Amino acid sequence: MSDETERDNSVDVISRGGDAVEVEEDFAALLEKSGDSSERLSRGQKVTARVVSISGDFVYVDLGGKTEGSIDIGEFVNEEGVLAVKEGDEVDAFFVSVQDGIRRLTTMVNGYSAVTLKAISDAFEAGVPVNGEVKREVKGGFEVSVGGVRCFCPFSQIDLKGGREGGVYLGRSFPFNVLEYEENGRNIIVSRRARLEEERRAKIEELRETLTDGQEITGPVVSIQNFGAFVDLGGIAGLIPASEISWDRAERPGDVLAVGQNVTVRIISLDWEKNRLTLSLKAMQQDPWADVSEKYVPDSRTEGTIVRLAPFGAFVRLAPGVEGLVHISNLGAGRRINHPREVVEAGQAVEVYVLSVDAQNRKISLSLQPKPKPEKVVLPEVGELVEGVVEKVMPFGIFIKTSKGVNGLIPNSEAGTQPGADHKGMFPAGAAVRTIVTEVDAANKRIRASLKAVTEKQARREYEQYVDSVKEAAGSNGGLGNLGEILKAKIEEKRLQG
Repeated sequence: MSDETERDNSVDVISRGGDAVEVEEDFAALLEKSGDSSERLSRGQKVTARVVSISGDFVYVDLGGKTEGSIDIGEFVNEEGVLAVKEGDEVDAFFVSVQDGIRRLTTMVNGYSAVTLKAISDAFEAGVPVNGEVKREVKGGFEVSVGGVRCFCPFSQIDLKGGREGGVYLGRSFPFNVLEYEENGRNIIVSRRARLEEERRAKIEELRETLTDGQEITGPVVSIQNFGAFVDLGGIAGLIPASEISWDRAERPGDVLAVGQNVTVRIISLDWEKNRLTLSLKAMQQDPWADVSEKYVPDSRTEGTIVRLAPFGAFVRLAPGVEGLVHISNLGAGRRINHPREVVEAGQAVEVYVLSVDAQNRKISLSLQPKPKPEKVVLPEVGELVEGVVEKVMPFGIFIKTSKGVNGLIPNSEAGTQPGADHKGMFPAGAAVRTIVTEVDAANKRIRASLKAVTEKQARREYEQYVDSVKEAAGSNGGLGNLGEILKAKIEEKRLQG
């Protein structure tokens, strides 16, 4: 389609109510309305098109339907002046504008010597990338050649984090965005960073559609810090916190991982608002606590290493990812200590005894000494007289420990004292007592006892002895006729003695 034909089409005649009205419209507007247009292109939009002809200064491409576009032929001429494209080839290009009725496009400029300032200007206007070679380092940045046209890239724009290591970039070609095009091409500023940020945003959007919590993904380690390691997930870096690298707390990130190492990790958190992905390497490993109940049986003996001390005890590493606690009460071999450091130190190898295992809560209780075997407790029977000592006095009664090691309670009602009596003064801790068992709690190995019952039992025994003596006296006097007089005399004797 020739330029003349396109210009002729910019004038149309419309008949309304018998009157002919000549309307002149901008060709670009007509083109957008045209039914022949297969797609409405926006400035900077990328398309893949087939070369249909090469004529004069342009390469014409098929945009679908009856629509064609043109690309400056200089974008396809290499350094030897040879045209690097032919009819039938497919090319990637970006829509720039409509000029003289023709849709103008540009490729991502390939760095050929024949590239013109017009091509770079078109790329700047459309916001499409150009290819450039970093030639040398200059004040404030780098000189970049885009098809022979000198451009400038500041240090801060050569990479995502800026770059002053010229040797890393010199002699290499990269895609650049044209940030500024001034003074008819005498001042052109380009940015690789802007291009990388665009690519990064596009990759992040793609990842948002594909990544999910719990998903397993593989990528290279790109950085190792004290707090964790970063893994490249193809456009965004995810963090493996130090606590998620290994089950073994003693291992540091650098002990397990190396930059460049490919790792398979599990996504445990996604925060797209802050573009933060939290990963776990240890989630890909077997949980060492899965079989601790079988490996560490109560009352068994094992070995470990003291890894850290706390005021309440010492933590012992039994296996990678498995630690147990020796409470301070189990460190001193019976003697009281103020801090674990008085007995052990970090890094010390120790032999420990397993007291208990709680796999669900990831707790193992240990001791430096074997657990003493409990003495066999023989509970007294109801009605039995037992001896013991006072342990403490409470508002509701007196706690005692019997000579056989059984704990007991004497309720206030069984103390045999007057209401309101000062039990703390009457029964100081350590005082010896004799009681009668009134109840036995076999399940909890404790009793209830009575002081009052001891007094009552003693009174009954004395009365029985008294009656027996009276009977003996009556027998010696030849019968029971004088029993009344004898009882009276005994009572009087008792009174006088009292």
